[in-house]
Amino acid sequence: MRSPRSILALLAALAVGVALGTSGILPKGGEDSADGTGRVLRVVDGDTIQVRIGEVRERVRYIGVDTPETHKPGTPVQCYGRAASARNARLVDGERVRLETDAESRDRYGRLLAYVYRVRDGRFINADLVRGGFAEPLTIPPNVRHAEVFADLAGEARRHGRGLWRACR
Repeated sequence: MRSPRSILALLAALAVGVALGTSGILPKGGEDSADGTGRVLRVVDGDTIQVRIGEVRERVRYIGVDTPETHKPGTPVQCYGRAASARNARLVDGERVRLETDAESRDRYGRLLAYVYRVRDGRFINADLVRGGFAEPLTIPPNVRHAEVFADLAGEARRHGRGLWRACR
């Protein structure tokens, strides 16, 4: 018979495995799952997409960036919101993307939080949106891996009057 300590360790390991397996973070099989990639099914707005990862559909919120609102209930469409959504769609709609998580992989709404890279050329989408003036940095610890990069890119976009820095200020 196993000791109570080994049984508790086994139960804890099973609980963690079940939690990760049902979170949508671990691969479920299929072409776009083993390497952290998926196909963009829909662009929700400038900083949120819906991705198929294996057999799972995930709503993905970009880490570290914030674009003007286009769909927030009770909030009018913000300056440059439509342009940011259109830019995001041009970059990723229908594309295969690689998703990279940080310290926290989910937000309070259950969305997967990720840095998003386009598979065909490695383009870092979060950074591209900030560089072009379509997004501002949004640093929410502990997800801070690229915070300095985003701050530098925003400063550059602001200095050159790109995107929302020209249209909305």
